[in-house]
Amino acid sequence: MQPRAVLEINKPATSSSNGSGKQDVAADIVAAEKYTVTGAPAGPSKLYQGVAWSVHNKLVDAFEATQAYWKEKDPKHVYYLSAEFLMGRTLTNAVHNMGLEGEYAEALKKLGSSLEEVRSQELDAALGNGGLGRLAACFLDSMATLDLPGWGYGIRYRYGMFRQAVKDGLQVELPDYWLDNGNPWEIRRPATQFKVGFYGSLQDGKWVPGEEVIAEAYDVPIPGYKTKTCSNLRLWDALPTTELDLQAFNAGDYVKAVEQKRKADEITAVLYPNDATEEGKELRLKQQFFFVSASLQDTIARYLEKHSDLSGLPEKACFQMNDTHPTIAVAELMRLLIDVHGLSYDDAWAITTKTVAYTNHTVMPEALEKWPVRVLAKLLPRHMQLIEEINDRWLASIKDHVAGKVEKELAAKAAAVAEAKAAAKAEAQAAAKAEGKELAEDEEEAAEEKKEEVDHVAEALKAYSIIQENQWNKGEMLVNMAYLAVVGSFAVNGVAAIHSEIIKTDIFPQFVELFPERFQNKTNGVTLRRWLAYCNPELSALITEALGTDAWVKDASLLEKLKPFAEDASFRARWRAIKQQKKAALAAHIKEVTGYEVSTEPLFDIQVKRIHEYKRQFMNAISLIYRYKTIKEATPEERAKMVPRVCVFGGKAASAYYMAKKIVGLVLSISETVNNDPDVGDLLKVVFLPNYNVSEAEIIIPGAELSQHISTAGTEASGTSNMKFALNGSFIIGTMDGANIEIGENTGFENLFIFGVKAEEINRLREERKDFKDYDPRWTAALDMVKAGAFGRPDYFDDLVASVNDMTRGNDWFLLANDFASYMDAQDEVDKLYRDQEEWTRRSIIYTASNGFFSSDRTIDQYAREIWSVQPTPLP
Repeated sequence: MQPRAVLEINKPATSSSNGSGKQDVAADIVAAEKYTVTGAPAGPSKLYQGVAWSVHNKLVDAFEATQAYWKEKDPKHVYYLSAEFLMGRTLTNAVHNMGLEGEYAEALKKLGSSLEEVRSQELDAALGNGGLGRLAACFLDSMATLDLPGWGYGIRYRYGMFRQAVKDGLQVELPDYWLDNGNPWEIRRPATQFKVGFYGSLQDGKWVPGEEVIAEAYDVPIPGYKTKTCSNLRLWDALPTTELDLQAFNAGDYVKAVEQKRKADEITAVLYPNDATEEGKELRLKQQFFFVSASLQDTIARYLEKHSDLSGLPEKACFQMNDTHPTIAVAELMRLLIDVHGLSYDDAWAITTKTVAYTNHTVMPEALEKWPVRVLAKLLPRHMQLIEEINDRWLASIKDHVAGKVEKELAAKAAAVAEAKAAAKAEAQAAAKAEGKELAEDEEEAAEEKKEEVDHVAEALKAYSIIQENQWNKGEMLVNMAYLAVVGSFAVNGVAAIHSEIIKTDIFPQFVELFPERFQNKTNGVTLRRWLAYCNPELSALITEALGTDAWVKDASLLEKLKPFAEDASFRARWRAIKQQKKAALAAHIKEVTGYEVSTEPLFDIQVKRIHEYKRQFMNAISLIYRYKTIKEATPEERAKMVPRVCVFGGKAASAYYMAKKIVGLVLSISETVNNDPDVGDLLKVVFLPNYNVSEAEIIIPGAELSQHISTAGTEASGTSNMKFALNGSFIIGTMDGANIEIGENTGFENLFIFGVKAEEINRLREERKDFKDYDPRWTAALDMVKAGAFGRPDYFDDLVASVNDMTRGNDWFLLANDFASYMDAQDEVDKLYRDQEEWTRRSIIYTASNGFFSSDRTIDQYAREIWSVQPTPLP
């Protein structure tokens, strides 16, 4: 836990500025350095703190004005519940959104620095990991920009997931000490605290927790773009009810003396603790319940400041659950309404099912959380009781429907069996007659067959049940949190067109049959502010010049007007020059981080995302091994015709994800071998950039020319990095998966490098995979090099290779072998097009011009109108 002294520095700096002029901004910064950032040595870090605290004060003013106005007008709010908010750096986004970038740039110039230099001192907030958390951050930006009343709710993680480093060619995980120097972007709210309980027992129908912590609020103001609206991300820190047990301390039991503090610290220490153990499962569920309970208590308390009747809550609040992590909210809202506020079960259920909505982000089974009943009942006994009651009532409500369905199915089956028997009998009679014989009567037909009695309705109901048996561990019962979310919500949405269809056909078909109107699609988007305007200011300026306005930053549909410029050779030359400038910035970053020098002439080929077998970084790595082999074996004349590449990987492998960490190790080993081979030179460089985060992405994405989104079809819900790359003019090589499909529909599939099998083929191909023999020779040659030790550690990589190449030991679940030949052919098409730089640039412009649809402003507008029923409430 941070020292109390550090936590309490979140107070405004003493300042004479009102923010009305450039001189005042410089004075603000100097005052903040003098009065707030005391004790720090002079230098860029202290100057950053001074700038940040100066901006902080302006954010607080905007935040308080917004909240006061919303309180007066009392509009409906959306509350976005998410385990992750991957915010990135705040300074640039804040000053640009508030229109202060000119003032701060001028003030810093007077102080002998620049906004670019100062912003580099800011650490990324360690509040998320991947696309889920970054999407949540984009959504908050768009909610504020569209003047929509709403807050985000999450956890103030002390160390985030982890800081990824490389040691001896492998990933190592280190704590991310992002809060060590305080956080100028948050406001501590010691007056806003709620108790959250765990364990204990039910006594006379009431839950008596065996352990309690205090949830304390920290607010992070979120300014909208070119609007007075400043929204909020409220994060919860966990505090002990008793920080020090003095009696235990004086008795010499020092462990017991600080036990409560330790338990509280554990809750907000790390994002996604390893849940491979029983203790890890409890801690992860503890985290989820902690922030959900505090957020619901907070929301209800604010509602009751102006309203006395909780039946009106659905008209004033909507809780959007971002994936399954917050879905304990269904049970907790029921508990609060029944046990704390005295409502009946029926009234509480009516409110819950009108206020809670659920976004599904994945089709991966491991991400659709299923908590063991024993764990949930131990940690949250009252909630387990409520979930059982919810499930019992739910199954009872649909029993007649299911019985009717079963009756029809049994009747149809009986009719089919009878028809088959009759046909067989007729055939036998015909054959007997032809032989002049009499067909003997089947004695079994005269006597009724004794069959085991089966309760077909009870069996059918299991498919709808929130509580299910673990198919891999008989006797263990699990709570299917996704099913709880669907039953307890009024809206369920997927995040890309294909994904929303898959959740209807593959994940929740039985629920779609009962209430099809509940299921929707809301294709993801990203904020153009951060992911084009601010991270690529040179390209942004060119776009603004071409369009004659910067209105596209808020109205992304205007990007469409760039298309004619793709036919202008002089515009293409300027576009290409900016891309070279961003490639040079990325090359400098690669040198600084890894020590590798890369040329800016090759094609910059990027795959940055969480390391996972379904995202298939392994397939990319195998292709690079073959490319390396080809270069090594080529004649000088053949090498002269090759398209050189710089191939960049980035992403974290979860600490307990064995295979993912081996994939990182293989990429690092390939990098070490290839980059130090004098025969290869600039024809191929392979780079792994450790600790991929938002700030890294802001350097990488503008410099990318090709980005890889190559997940097995039907496994990636949407993806959002594909949108960021496309908006920056980077080509996509990918499968027909997630938002790749909609990007193709907008950009033209002829402008994407699409490969691989289709989603509807996956189940069949997985069944047949063990019999697959058609291995591409390039695949075999590359994997043979790994097995032979060409990249070192053949024993370490043995089971990684076997997982996709030896079906007696693995199953190649994500079908790398099936897609490899098609993938390599697509890569050949990339090389072919890259040789024609004029055509490559023309299509690059088409990418940016065609993908304004993928603005999170559009996504949030759809959520607000079609799910939340939240209206814009701009300040006058």
